[in-house]
Amino acid sequence: MKPVYIATFHQSKFGKLMGATVPQIIDQAIQGACGQIGADPAALDVGSIGAACNFSLNEQGLLAGLMAMTPGMEAKPIEAVENACASGGQAVLSVIQKLQCGLGDTGIAVGYEKMRDAEGKMDGKLIGKVLGYFSYPGDREGKVFVFPHIFAEVMQAYMSEFGVTERELAAIPVQEYANAKYNPWAQMSKVQITLDQAMAIGERNRYVVEGLPLKTYDCSQITDGYASLIVATEEGLAKLGVAKADCVEISGWGQATDPLRKEGRDVLRPLGANRAMQAAYRMAGATPADVNVAEVHDCFSVMGALGTEVIGKAAPGKGAQYWVEGKAAPDGECGINTSGGLIAKGHPIGATGIAMIGWSALQLLGRAPAELQVKSPRLAATFNIGGPICASVCTVLRAAG
Repeated sequence: MKPVYIATFHQSKFGKLMGATVPQIIDQAIQGACGQIGADPAALDVGSIGAACNFSLNEQGLLAGLMAMTPGMEAKPIEAVENACASGGQAVLSVIQKLQCGLGDTGIAVGYEKMRDAEGKMDGKLIGKVLGYFSYPGDREGKVFVFPHIFAEVMQAYMSEFGVTERELAAIPVQEYANAKYNPWAQMSKVQITLDQAMAIGERNRYVVEGLPLKTYDCSQITDGYASLIVATEEGLAKLGVAKADCVEISGWGQATDPLRKEGRDVLRPLGANRAMQAAYRMAGATPADVNVAEVHDCFSVMGALGTEVIGKAAPGKGAQYWVEGKAAPDGECGINTSGGLIAKGHPIGATGIAMIGWSALQLLGRAPAELQVKSPRLAATFNIGGPICASVCTVLRAAG
């Protein structure tokens, strides 16, 4: 296979896109990425776009056609992909596969989500219902907010099986809020919490589901935002006028899907996630020991722990302890979710997987904010999921210079 590289990464600030329309959001994502390297969209050969709530919340389909409305993008191989919260990562893989198939040498992956109205307000019950569509019908029964309820059950199972406490898991959002303070794109950059605050029950922090351990600070955000990556072969980089030394190579990738139904499978040792991650490591010729930068899909704090285990930085049941010991901090053994993660950076579903890869690329190039920059970054791993740990997209990245 041809080596493929990230030529540039672009994203909006996560949080509220206010009155921006879906066509405007997609055009801004394309033009913004192209503008960073002085390229015209006409120089892009292929494209893919990921989103999850475009039909249900935006009443918009055929997103590929909206990409083709950006001047220079018309009459090209473009597709929309949906893989729940892994839609962004899937869009990146879609572009890579197009390049590997010989459909071109340059491509753009775009991901977005618009979950709030033009005034920045949201309908929490509607969003909860819509996101519930990405679960198995039987798993929705009796649940008002489906995914918080499902992951509260996962959290309870994790704590019970491995003897982990709520306080140990709370170390994950505390570190992520501390990271988000220095990320200019993060939704929660103005919020800081201590471990005691993350544990205290009050107006800002409550148990989400009665009888289960998940609290407000354990949860990711309802977020508007977009992100885009331009991916290219070596020939494509020359076409774009981008030096390989200024790029990051996507050295390995993997994708796997488990049954949608949570019951009947071991979600604490997710088979598909582990297979996808191992496939990415094999392709890259790397091991977890080589990695000191990572972005994992912490839609809820327990997934920060499980994600740490999937990328191979902790044994099963030891992921939370990795954070408690400070090993996941920017100056730790492996800087994990230095962006702030989904919990503090924000979670615009279709954009999430792209933003994870893009932030990791910034780290490898030494371009992250100084307070968050991992010293001597070697290799990065990303782990993006969709559904109840169902769809998994994993990558391994290294600086090309």
